Amino acid sequence: MTRPGEAVVAGGDPRSVPTGNTYDKYGSTNPVVRRLMAGFEAALDRLFVGAAPDSVLDVGCGEGVLTARWAQQLGSRRVVGVDLPDPKLEAHWAGRRRENLEFQVMLADDLQFADGEFDLVAAIEVLEHVPDPERTVSEMTRVARRHLLVSVPREPLWRVLNVARGAYLRELGNTPGHVNHFSKRGFVSLLERHGELLEVRSPAPWTMALVRVA
Repeated sequence: MTRPGEAVVAGGDPRSVPTGNTYDKYGSTNPVVRRLMAGFEAALDRLFVGAAPDSVLDVGCGEGVLTARWAQQLGSRRVVGVDLPDPKLEAHWAGRRRENLEFQVMLADDLQFADGEFDLVAAIEVLEHVPDPERTVSEMTRVARRHLLVSVPREPLWRVLNVARGAYLRELGNTPGHVNHFSKRGFVSLLERHGELLEVRSPAPWTMALVRVA
């Protein structure tokens, strides 16, 4: 599993391409998936509402499902989603038009925005894919004015659940494209180097956090 139903942004390697699970977890009718996703979305919504952002940058926005949802919630306030160049992603972006929403092609570790340009910078199911999570979070912190909102698969639970459902057995449950594996402690430690941890949520099998940038 990856970011539900979406691709993600990769790092500075020019050969990088969007990676992700093509299974649409947002639209799934599977009762187990729906239950897991309900917990994921409820926890994420709580953190987003707590941040009360005036503007949002969604790093590794994939198809833009969450990006568009946030744009609708923010009304006329600015929301930007960025990801790697990919015709399929760009087709989805074209179908999610709003006056306050834009999508751009951009690398996660080289964000072409000014310091503090966005009130909230999010990376939902992204850091497990990038070659240098520290650099990516540093860039996110640079362009954030107040908050980061970040989620990752929680390891080793993620791989255990994959094995339990018979997925990726040759890879010992590792989802293709996951090059980083975060325990809750490791994830928290990474974020604490970049700001004040305000809240951590653990909807299985994810970890997510709201951070006030230093």
